[in-house]
Amino acid sequence: MSHTNENIEITAASAHTKLREVSVYDAIGLRLAHDLTQIIPGQFKGRLFKKGHLVTEADIPKLLDIGKEHIYIMELGDNDLHEDDAALRMARALFGKGITLTEPHEGKVSLKASQLGLVHIDREIVDAINRLGEIALATVKTNTVAQPGRQLAATRAIPLYVPKARVETVERLAAEYRAAHEGAAPIRVRPLHRLKAGLLTTGGEVFSGRIEDKFGPAVRNKLEALGSEVAEQRFAPDDRQIIVKEIHYLLSKRYDMILVTGGMSVDPDDRTPGAIKAAGAHIVSYGTPMLPGSMLLIGYLDGVPIMGLPGCVMHDPYTSFDVLLPRILAGDTIMQDDIVDMGYGGLYGC
Repeated sequence: MSHTNENIEITAASAHTKLREVSVYDAIGLRLAHDLTQIIPGQFKGRLFKKGHLVTEADIPKLLDIGKEHIYIMELGDNDLHEDDAALRMARALFGKGITLTEPHEGKVSLKASQLGLVHIDREIVDAINRLGEIALATVKTNTVAQPGRQLAATRAIPLYVPKARVETVERLAAEYRAAHEGAAPIRVRPLHRLKAGLLTTGGEVFSGRIEDKFGPAVRNKLEALGSEVAEQRFAPDDRQIIVKEIHYLLSKRYDMILVTGGMSVDPDDRTPGAIKAAGAHIVSYGTPMLPGSMLLIGYLDGVPIMGLPGCVMHDPYTSFDVLLPRILAGDTIMQDDIVDMGYGGLYGC
């Protein structure tokens, strides 16, 4: 069946739903067809009456106060869903681990993080749902770090009632995704592993004590904010052989990742990229299409992630390190395509 024919059938089915307008004075004993919102500028905006509320005589002044001289009573057809029911059914079909749902309100249900983690959202399903019409799904970007309580997505019914077939399509798409991904939901929060990092700070000026180390505190703060830690910090001058030796030392300590700071630019005396390669690391990428953080290096040494961190990590709140670190903590292996993807939308603070 073509999309055009399907839309015609759905529209025809929806015609069985009726909205009946009645005066508020005749509404006593009847139930509201939808939520009614009250707005008091600067004081309050929210639901005054919930869908299904049984109107009483005491409610009439409140209804008049919000400009409702008439209300609507809905008589749903067999092939339609009320906006709240539609939004809730979509949310239940889509959400997975690490997510809680809010109650429906004015045709919207929010999906919120229940734990710290990395958000996974399937872009193809989001697009497919938003092509259906009359319903909507808004989300944050996949691989966003989720703090508990953060809103990650919201399902929405646009009109007061929608064809049941629209929502059933969403449920089918979600079921097909779960079947293809071992039961995992299209929208979920992946937990972050608690990893221990070995940190090597390079640079003669820091090694000699001439200037205070700024890298260590910055890196520690970023890891601790995600539930991990810097287990040990070492220092080395701008000497390639010493840097290689220190990298091998950190590897021998079996830390979950190795972070090397300083000396990451293209100046002749910047030895860190060469030292990481000389230590035996497989370099996935030296450089990222993201600003700030274009000079970051990422690779693997005997299966252990190793990163060379550029100077911007010390002072910029969000860099390429903040993009890749949560993914490593979630257990991802970073590939060249992941680095390429960072370019679109990768311009920050410039």
